[in-house]
Amino acid sequence: MEKQNVVMFPGVQRTSLVQTAVRKGLNWAGARRAAQLIASRKWTFVLMAVGFLLGRAVILESLAPFAVSYFAVIYFLRHDAHRSVAIAIIAGSCLAITGEPLWIALELAIVYLLFKGLEAYERSELSYAPMLVFISMLLVRLFGVVISDTMGWYELMMVAVEASLGFVLTLVFVQAIPVLTMTRKTSSLKNEEIICLMILLASVMTGAVGWAVYGLSVEHMMSRYMLLLFAFVGGAPLGASVGVVAGLILSMADFNAVVQMSLLAFAGLLAGLLREGGKVAVAFGMLLGSAILSIYMGTQGDIMASTWESVVAATLFLVTPRAIVRTIAKYVPGTMEHVKSQHEYAKRVRDVTAQRVAQFSEVFRQLSRSFGPINTVNESAKREETVGHFMNAAAEKICSSCHRKELCWEGKFYDTYKMMTNMMTAVEEGRRVGPKEGPKEWRMHCVKSQQVFDVMGQQYELYKHDQHWRKQLNDSRQLVAEQLSGVSQVMEDLAREIQREGQQLHLQEEQIREALEGLGLSIQGIDVVNLEEGNVEIEVFHTFGRGYDECRKIIAPLLSDILGEPIAVMSERYPEKSGEPALVIFGSAKAYEVETGVAGVAKGGDLLSGDSFSTVELGNGKFAVAISDGMGNGERAKLESSTALTILQQLLQSGMDEKLAIKSVNSVLLLRSSDEVFATVDVALIDMYTAKTTFMKIGSTPSFIKRGTEVISISANNLPVGILQEIDVDLIRVQLQPGDTLIMMTDGIYDAPGHAANKEMWMKRVIQEISADNPQEIADALLETVVRYHKGDIIDDMTVVVARVDKHQPEWATFRWPGISKLERPRTVS
Repeated sequence: MEKQNVVMFPGVQRTSLVQTAVRKGLNWAGARRAAQLIASRKWTFVLMAVGFLLGRAVILESLAPFAVSYFAVIYFLRHDAHRSVAIAIIAGSCLAITGEPLWIALELAIVYLLFKGLEAYERSELSYAPMLVFISMLLVRLFGVVISDTMGWYELMMVAVEASLGFVLTLVFVQAIPVLTMTRKTSSLKNEEIICLMILLASVMTGAVGWAVYGLSVEHMMSRYMLLLFAFVGGAPLGASVGVVAGLILSMADFNAVVQMSLLAFAGLLAGLLREGGKVAVAFGMLLGSAILSIYMGTQGDIMASTWESVVAATLFLVTPRAIVRTIAKYVPGTMEHVKSQHEYAKRVRDVTAQRVAQFSEVFRQLSRSFGPINTVNESAKREETVGHFMNAAAEKICSSCHRKELCWEGKFYDTYKMMTNMMTAVEEGRRVGPKEGPKEWRMHCVKSQQVFDVMGQQYELYKHDQHWRKQLNDSRQLVAEQLSGVSQVMEDLAREIQREGQQLHLQEEQIREALEGLGLSIQGIDVVNLEEGNVEIEVFHTFGRGYDECRKIIAPLLSDILGEPIAVMSERYPEKSGEPALVIFGSAKAYEVETGVAGVAKGGDLLSGDSFSTVELGNGKFAVAISDGMGNGERAKLESSTALTILQQLLQSGMDEKLAIKSVNSVLLLRSSDEVFATVDVALIDMYTAKTTFMKIGSTPSFIKRGTEVISISANNLPVGILQEIDVDLIRVQLQPGDTLIMMTDGIYDAPGHAANKEMWMKRVIQEISADNPQEIADALLETVVRYHKGDIIDDMTVVVARVDKHQPEWATFRWPGISKLERPRTVS
């Protein structure tokens, strides 16, 4: 029917639909604005309610220091709500038991005028608020004493006390109001800020003095409800503190409620002690504490009233949503919610950092692509381009001034093109053709064939130089692209590492802490850095004395049991000052261990050898054994070899690919100097988990693996680094066995038998004859054999590095401790 109406009366129907849509749109827009207005005014209503109660609050029967202090702080922190709050304060003072709304309104007016005066001189700051409150209250109360003609020492003292309380309460409200409205920047409260919040809440309850519901005091129910909340969140210390503060302020407002201070303090203590039992246990503790002390309150009716007040507060507490409790707990240090919020914040920071690192990784990847090889044309197109280049050069220099130009390039174009192609082929083949040695068809076709051939030769030389530098440029671009790609990969791994470390590990930290404390060990702190299998890293802070070795004998075996893999002490760092905790780092015990030995001498017995070596654990589960021989001897050779090893070690530790690391070292040595300097590089990367070993040999001598009575040779044929722009990196992968001994050496040792003998066979026989198993003894014996072979002469720098691979045997076995469950590992980041 609606479609028919639209056809029959299109104008009317469209108009009504548009009006309806507009009307509905306006209604929805108005509803949204109303909802937004209510949400923005939510805290204004709360502040007005607090102001109303503080305006009604009176202590010591006649003092009202809360109202002006509250207004002064609101004026600075929530300037948009100060008028509404002032009206609420005056309205509350009108309903006070001993209300003095005129004097409170006068105090508010004076504070307001003082603030405006400071604003005129641009000196209006929150730090002036306590003093301005003190001055306004002192002036107004002195004026009241003077006009009432009741001036005396007691009246003057009460005026000073009220003004001083206003000064102090202003300082308290400055700390408490941002916490109350949850506008504080950080999510961790200091103890002073918690106390200030308690004073503010207790002051608000004071405004409810005199109100009763069915004979039950409203302020007593509110105070016990607040006590239950804080006792459940912060435990016994916070519960007792809330009880003391609330009871003290309520007793100042009502002298008949002095017993409330001890009652609330004891009830808060018992409630906090039972917080582990949940809400019901906390409520029972408060009921028990209030019931025990209520017998001192007097009559049976007072005891029953106090009991019912506690029951109402407990009921309100039990129906309080957990979201409210969690919100409060986030701000109280020491609570699980606060710890979680701190971890969430740290996780957000890590995620942002990882995202930035990943973005930088993508930038370097894009740069690598931009520096990559330029798309080249196919061979036929390249040949045509070369032919065209030579023809253009010859035509421009020779044919342009020839009288037969038009005949050759127009009448006999194909014959000319064929002749030029043959000439170019002869030039490329390097044939030298004299004036009368060229093919007959050249001389018959072209009267300047020799001149054309000579021009082609000159252009070809220029072309070869151009191609040489183009290749150098392309090689450099390729190297830069590979290095940028390597940096991108390292940064990508770093981003993944940051995200992995950002996982929530505080639950595992608490589980480890409970397990260690169950053994009677006092642990100061635990930081779980990584729980990835095979790469565990846990930091433990303790105060054990030196020499007891609890870490290796107790903690490491316990961690091995609950993690399900061997854990060992990686390092220990004791404090410089006594009393400070020591740091012990636990990590995954490797399946294999490497023991090394080194021996070497310089040429002619000098002190400085041109050889360099390195035996270091790279930190990624690999152990590097490296040796380098610089060209020649002395300081310059030492500098080149040590530079090559240092740069290579740093690149490998950063996570860069092995081949790319070698190429980077080669480019660095090429750019260091224009002199002909080079160095051999011989590296063995031993995987500590599988014993798989990767050999990178650049211009180095063969290495040897001694396996029982068998000696295996590992060799590669390529030039040292620092000679050629582009080098071939051959990776040789060998599976080592437990008990294998790896022997690496420089040419000073390998070339000892001279050129006549088979060096490899001679070295194998020498290694077989060494009966020692200790790596250092093997290195010393091999060096001594070579020196003795030359009758004591040291004809070159000699260095030998020996590494023995064995199965790792944990020093202490694991043990089971009843009640300790296996640790749940977080999921790894893909």
